[in-house]
Amino acid sequence: MKEAEFYQPSNYVNRELSWIDFNGRVLEEAVAPENPLLERANFLGITQSNVDEFFMVRVASLHKLSAFNVTTTDASGMTPKEQLAAVNDEEHQMVEKRYQVYNEQLLPALAKQEIFIKHVTDLNEAEYDFVSRYFEDELMPVLTPMADDSSRPFPFIANNSLNVAVKLIRDLTQQLEPRKVLEGDQEVTENQTTMHEKGDQPAEKFATVRVPDIYKRLIKLPTGNALVLIDDVIKEFIAKLFPGYRVLSTGTYRVMRDMDLDVAEEDTPDLLRAVQHQLRAREHGSVMRLEIEEDFDGWLEHHLIDRLQVDEAWVYRVNGPVDLTFLKKLSGMVEGHADLRYAPYQAYQDPALDMDHNIFAAIREKDHLLQHPYDNFQSVVNFIHQAAEDPKTLAIKMTLYRVSGNSPIIKYLGQAAQQGKQVTVLVEVKARFDEQNNVRWARRLEQMGCHVIYGLVGLKTHCKIALVIRRDDDGIRRYMHLGTGNYNDVTAHFYTDMGLLTCDYELGEDLTNLFNALSGFARTRYFHKLHTSPDGIRDFINQKIDQQIAIAKRGNPARISMKMNSLSDKQIIAHLYQAAAAGVKIRLLIRGITCLRNDLPILHNNIEVHSIVGRFLEHSRIYYFEGDGHEEIYLASADMMTRNLNRRVEELYPVTEDDTKAQAIAIFEAMWKDNVKTRVLHGTVYERIAPEGKRFDSQEYFVKQAQKQVAGLAREAKNHKRLSNVFETLTRHVSNLHLKSTGGED
Repeated sequence: MKEAEFYQPSNYVNRELSWIDFNGRVLEEAVAPENPLLERANFLGITQSNVDEFFMVRVASLHKLSAFNVTTTDASGMTPKEQLAAVNDEEHQMVEKRYQVYNEQLLPALAKQEIFIKHVTDLNEAEYDFVSRYFEDELMPVLTPMADDSSRPFPFIANNSLNVAVKLIRDLTQQLEPRKVLEGDQEVTENQTTMHEKGDQPAEKFATVRVPDIYKRLIKLPTGNALVLIDDVIKEFIAKLFPGYRVLSTGTYRVMRDMDLDVAEEDTPDLLRAVQHQLRAREHGSVMRLEIEEDFDGWLEHHLIDRLQVDEAWVYRVNGPVDLTFLKKLSGMVEGHADLRYAPYQAYQDPALDMDHNIFAAIREKDHLLQHPYDNFQSVVNFIHQAAEDPKTLAIKMTLYRVSGNSPIIKYLGQAAQQGKQVTVLVEVKARFDEQNNVRWARRLEQMGCHVIYGLVGLKTHCKIALVIRRDDDGIRRYMHLGTGNYNDVTAHFYTDMGLLTCDYELGEDLTNLFNALSGFARTRYFHKLHTSPDGIRDFINQKIDQQIAIAKRGNPARISMKMNSLSDKQIIAHLYQAAAAGVKIRLLIRGITCLRNDLPILHNNIEVHSIVGRFLEHSRIYYFEGDGHEEIYLASADMMTRNLNRRVEELYPVTEDDTKAQAIAIFEAMWKDNVKTRVLHGTVYERIAPEGKRFDSQEYFVKQAQKQVAGLAREAKNHKRLSNVFETLTRHVSNLHLKSTGGED
């Protein structure tokens, strides 16, 4: 069959529904008995933060399309309006599942370990006194009650902020002195006693109090591992903020707004300033979702719906605390209980890539393939650090998409510039939810003397590359790092990514040409080994798929193996269908979105899809082709998504040296063997594997391999020290013999 014949809606899964299904797999980890309890709590918190971002971007985009009456359909044949309805239905079910896990599994399991998340009504006298003082001393001076009446309009409710809504009335039973109040510009005296005597009925009033995010959501109680939510404490004592009024009802709520950044790059002469302007405007995006407690007062709910202008269909009542992301912090607040967390491990640091050795000499000797977090990301930091300090370094060029808040790489790039080296850094200021952070880093790099560029018009620069130009004894040489993940020293501890350190001549020329295209007007039409998006990676992947189809049609074994975060591009999926129909065996490791379905009869069961969700977030991208006795393996920054292939600058590069190539293949094969954290796709549904024989957790396997390497280094160091001591003793002994034989004369 031709590729286009597969372009039927029934052959595709909707992208948004596939994402919700992925978040369901993360939720499964919150109930998996093999996971330590506090890690299960963390997974539940992750599902909440995942869905928050999903609403702020993906659902917001659908809302905008629907508002403009866009009726074009996605690959699965659904209009934006139909997708919104389906997403809403699915997410209401997912909310119910999340809170069932919280109430029926997590809280009872924590209680068995004497870890308690208490409600204020469950506190004993000493605990109640503690939170009362905490409110008086810490919270009350910071809290700001905001009224909504004729003189004070409804306050702005910030995205993702936690708030307490309050319904109250004037308390006419309190015998207060007459007070002066403002009516327009005139002062009038209001006598409450007189009003009470007249029998006037005061109207219900609305107020809201923002929970200050400078405090932790969980308050540690003075004894044991008992905690209470800060919003519960505020609600208990909130009447103190409204003297003269009686609180009728309170409820915690929060809103998720449209946080998608929309910069008209073609129309702006200053991208950095345009991004900063849009960041300010984004804070006031329309409300996508309103979350309220299950027992939330109906009058308060309707007041919020009216003032926030949110459709009632997008109101979510939750059976528990609003916003479960606080569970991601629970482990850090619990004392002891090491058995309820993942066992710590030490990443392997290759001695050739530490600061005590010449990293450039090590790279000249051979390529180095790194797999994080099992291989220490410090090797990459050291590469930039040594380049900054090395007098032979002439220039450093680097792309930065997401970096940590205290990035050592930024520091070393600045040091290099201050030492007179030419430093060029492309900072992608449109990196979603890192825009503000990246604008700050861009300004700082400029202040330190780096040449900073902000990406290309209409494209996000998502490639992860670093190029060091050095004057070696035998001439100019290029050293480089190419990665599948960001130069972020924090996420490198829990994202799995791969990177290649090499001084390959042709790749060096390719990276030089790519940086020239990014920083100037160069339009490179040919690369030796590098493949780039937009367009180039798509063309290359299509070419490799066609090669495997040709091999299969000749009656020879052909196989395609890919690992990525998401597979959603309609054309690539159709091409894979075409390959499977021709007899190519296809193995796909996909963590997240999967718009492909593998139950079509014409595929002859030739497509297997696995999804690994475990301790670490699978983030590496691997593209591996086998046929006619040849094996080729490539790493990339790009997933097989339309945005990565058409609208981003991405890189895909080969792993060619025998040892690194074998290492990359072994990494893929180990992950494919996983039967503990793997789910297998059957049509449109992922199901857990029922392990047959020995259980194999690929992430745990890589951790153990790293520990063996660390232990081997420790043994080598111990043996080296013992040999050094023996040598020192022998030297001293020989010296004494020499002195005796010469009568003490030298």
